Amino acid sequence: MKPTDLRGILQYIPRFRDKTFVVSVDGAVVEDVNFANLLLDIAVLRSLNIGVVLVHGAAGQIKKLATEKGITPSNLDGTGVTDDATLQLGLAAANRLTHEVLEGFATNDLRAANANALIVHPMGIVEGIDQQHTGRVERVDTELLQTLLSQGITPVIPPLGFDGEGNTFRVNSDAAALALASALHATKLIFVTTEDGLMRDGKLIHQVTAGDLEELLLNAPNSLLPAQISKARHAALANTAGIERVHIINGRVTEGLLAEVFSNEGIGTLVYANEYRQIRPARKKDIGVILKLNREAVENDELVHRGRADLELHLDDYYLYEIDNHPVACAALHRYPAEAKGELAHLYVSPSHTAQGIGRKLIQFIEKISREEKLDSLITLSTRAFAYFKTKAGFSEGSLGDLPAERLEDYESNGRNSKILIKHLSLSD
Repeated sequence: MKPTDLRGILQYIPRFRDKTFVVSVDGAVVEDVNFANLLLDIAVLRSLNIGVVLVHGAAGQIKKLATEKGITPSNLDGTGVTDDATLQLGLAAANRLTHEVLEGFATNDLRAANANALIVHPMGIVEGIDQQHTGRVERVDTELLQTLLSQGITPVIPPLGFDGEGNTFRVNSDAAALALASALHATKLIFVTTEDGLMRDGKLIHQVTAGDLEELLLNAPNSLLPAQISKARHAALANTAGIERVHIINGRVTEGLLAEVFSNEGIGTLVYANEYRQIRPARKKDIGVILKLNREAVENDELVHRGRADLELHLDDYYLYEIDNHPVACAALHRYPAEAKGELAHLYVSPSHTAQGIGRKLIQFIEKISREEKLDSLITLSTRAFAYFKTKAGFSEGSLGDLPAERLEDYESNGRNSKILIKHLSLSD
């Protein structure tokens, strides 16, 4: 599926409509010939009622300007000491780049505005060294940004900020993007770089949990490209800031932004929140817990009775959702590898924990495992909850032909006449 295929995009609209994405673009990307295509991608997002805030860096431009003036900057990316000369370089480079960004928007008939939305205080003294004109974001003027977004205007944020006394400070664009995404409760934070994503020992990391990325930064930071450390660190921090999805992509790829947002595979690195840590494989000692959890559903004919012997035989298929180490829900994934299909089965949430999104998280988890195991589709059978699977989980009504041969034989013999539902994983998020 091409990312520009309307049918592929339409399925994401209910999830992303009226949400906000923060897109952080490296200065080198702004100067690339593909930047015009990136702006067109943003136009597509705006047309779908997705608010976009664009942040840009200026490290490359500062380096170029410093060379022209014969000045050695104290830092390039807004970290470390910013002396007087480097501040002036930063002002000139960032303002020029902001103008180029706004010019690009105008050329593509898009509305954008330079937004003074970062309230910044001096970084102060770090390890005994005065950071001078380097700042940290203290507050984000969300009212200003929301006003612009409500009018269909894309706010453009340079790596600069001001304090209450009119002083200007340089900020790291990655840190600024994270602060903006957190303050706006953004659905996604997207770092647009000149690399394909986070590279570990020369290989692309397609997806990683925020917790695993934190461990990587702590234990093996040298395995990452030096220029990507800042983005990796802020991507990991986004989890604690309430941002569940961070993307790191190559801005030189045509339609790359759409390909990342509107397809399963994406083109770069996805860093996601550690929500799945609440879900674990079932162990033998959990059999009694599973039987207890499902007893009421079995009595109401919502689930097929599975005895202890059957659970022991297929225990590797089961997963439990825990809150404070207490199992409150379960689900199973039965595999049919010869036909590249899986079956979502035995999904049940304790009545005391319904309406909390736990069932949906378990479904997403089962889908995640299915994709990792290269399964093409996921089926589920239901007598009572088929409407939920169709409206909330993205399943559609299937037929007998969708059942694996082994499962078809059981279906025809049990007489439950369950509805068959199927989800093609290549078309889901």
